[in-house]
Order: sequence, then structure tokens, then C-alpha cells
Amino acid sequence: MPWLSRSSTNEVINRICDKIWLAVVQRTLRPGARLKEEELTEIFATTRARVRQALLILEQDGLVTITPNRGACIAEPSVEDAQDAFCARIAIEQRLVARLCQTASAEDIRLLREHIDQERRAHERSDHEAVIRLSGEFHMLLAKLSGAELLLRILRMLTIRTSLITAMYQTAATQTCGPDEHDRILAAIEARDALSASHEMAHHLHHLETALRLSDAPTPVSGLREALAAVVPKRSPSSS
Repeated sequence: MPWLSRSSTNEVINRICDKIWLAVVQRTLRPGARLKEEELTEIFATTRARVRQALLILEQDGLVTITPNRGACIAEPSVEDAQDAFCARIAIEQRLVARLCQTASAEDIRLLREHIDQERRAHERSDHEAVIRLSGEFHMLLAKLSGAELLLRILRMLTIRTSLITAMYQTAATQTCGPDEHDRILAAIEARDALSASHEMAHHLHHLETALRLSDAPTPVSGLREALAAVVPKRSPSSS
């Protein structure tokens, strides 16, 4: 996924990172699940060194926790972490849309409109993987087009964190932010109405937060092989 940190030297490492992230947001791999190096090596038909590099990248992004003598597991954000993350996203993304109301070009509007159209098509064909990816990418595209490099870096980390929080506390397995709410945000930006854009963004993120059941304990974790089976294609040894 484009907002994850990437290896500049090996696409197998990036594929491991992408598939683990996707398994988390699809709720097949639960927070707290152990990520055994030996099992990942077999699943991805690669070397233990590459698996370790992937886990280190995911730890850097806050998706994985690595503990001495225990190994790696999917991070388990607390209720307070969840509340803090959404509060931070609301403040940052309200600032981003306010900036775009002043600076967005016709080309920026076209790119955002085209992206929302892609989201709609993904929903129509029930392409869950594309829906998840495109929903997050819309927010990252807003940050990129705003030109706010600092906010883009912060939002990248928060997007990863809130994806994990959603996987942990979401009441339904396949809810994501949808194109209709994104469309209303874009309409306000196109109208240069910073107050409405800020309101629509806050409403949108609050909607996502209220879909979470933060008072509930998380459900038990899935087995690693079973969790990844739906998102990891079989690979021949030569692909490593």
C-alpha cells in the first residue's frame, strides 16, 4: 500500500508488508496475532532475512510490535490510542482541506474527482481490496495536493494507525469510508468553502470513529496461516 514504508531494494519485502497490512484491515489477521518468522518464510516462499526486514519496516510504521524473546506480533492500540488518533486526524485533515480551498487547481480537482470515481467503481464491483486501498488513498491524496509535507508525513502514520484501530474495534467487517462522503468534501473544496469543507471532514472522520465499539474487548486473534490464506497467492520458490 502506498502509505506504508517501502524497501528500495526488494519487492518481496514490500509484498510481505502489503499482504500483512491488507490482512489486518480485512480483519482476518487480528491485533495481537503473532507473526512467526518461520511460518512467514514458508507462506511467502522467501528467506528469513527478508521476512525480518519486512517486520522491521512494519514496526517502524507502528503496525507491528517486536519484543525480545517473544518475537513480532500485530500491535494492539488501546482505547485511548484510538481516541487520540481520530482527534489528531480531525485536526490535521481539517487544516488540509482548508488549505486546499485556497490553493487547489483545476487539475487538483480533476485528480480528486477521478479518484472518487475509482472508489465508486470499486464499490460497484464489490472489489473489497480496492475499496480499502482507495479509501485511504483519498485522504493521502488530499495531503499530497495541499503541499503540506509535514502534515503528509504525520497523516501517513495516523492512516496506518487508524486502519489498525478499525480492524480491532470495528463492529462490521467491511465498512470503510465511502465515496459519497468524500464527494461532499470535494464539493466544498471546489466551492472554495473552507468552513463547509472543514465541517464535512470532521463529520466524515467522526462517522468512522462512531462505527467503532471502543468499549468492547477485541475478538480473539486468527491463526497466521489461516489469516493470510485469503490474501497471499501461492508462490514458487523462484519468486523469492
